Amino acid sequence: MNRFKSIIIAIISIVAISAISHPALAQTDVKVKKWRKYDVGEIRFNDKAKHTEGSKIYNKLIPNPEEYIAGCAREVLATLYFSPKDEITPVNILDYTIEDTDGISAKGGGDGRVHIFYSTRHIEKSYKEGEDKVFFETRGVLLHELTHAYQLEPQGIGTYGTNRTFWVFIEGMADAVRVANGGFYGEKDRPKGGHYTQGYRHAGYFFVWLRDNYDKDFLRKFNLSTLDVIPWSFDGAIKHVLGEKYDIESLWHEYQVSVGDIKE
Repeated sequence: MNRFKSIIIAIISIVAISAISHPALAQTDVKVKKWRKYDVGEIRFNDKAKHTEGSKIYNKLIPNPEEYIAGCAREVLATLYFSPKDEITPVNILDYTIEDTDGISAKGGGDGRVHIFYSTRHIEKSYKEGEDKVFFETRGVLLHELTHAYQLEPQGIGTYGTNRTFWVFIEGMADAVRVANGGFYGEKDRPKGGHYTQGYRHAGYFFVWLRDNYDKDFLRKFNLSTLDVIPWSFDGAIKHVLGEKYDIESLWHEYQVSVGDIKE
């Protein structure tokens, strides 16, 4: 066996071991495969904070932001939908900016034109724990905001700003996608107690638990339930996805017992 073949075999072995050691990464690669040709929209990256240390850190870690954002977008799509043939929220233009501002990140816009900003001050704060922390946080935040760009929305119950159920669904699903793709530090980041109506991670970890314990396609079906359950409700969606015998409060109680936050 010549030296070249030995090197190739060694590389293949390393990749295989990595897939075994990090099954979530291997799973992500498989599920994203069918989305490689999907048009995620024109991504326009704009660095509005070139004078900041956060900008230098970001550009060092992510030298090709358009390609990176597109890759994360396909992870999100693969988590929210079964295939490109589904009825997907279209994104024609995605403006992504890094800015010298307070906060962390936010998504705005709609009707095919989306804007997401990311704070260089947050990057600098994360950098105090090292480059790995910056990259992990940047990916996690991006998964959350991109979910807002591509997810479906409840119908017949008002809007994000006028209806609590609408808000919980939107923010809960965004964090669920982040949880499902390894964007949080597992149990360490799971909020203890509380209620799913607090949204974000409270709902996100719960939704992923439902996926892991009831239906492997729960997140996709739950997202798509907004097309069929009108007016949308948590109970209506749960029954639509899992069956008439289930209700959201009983499942929440079961989840809390299962993760050890409360006793039976």
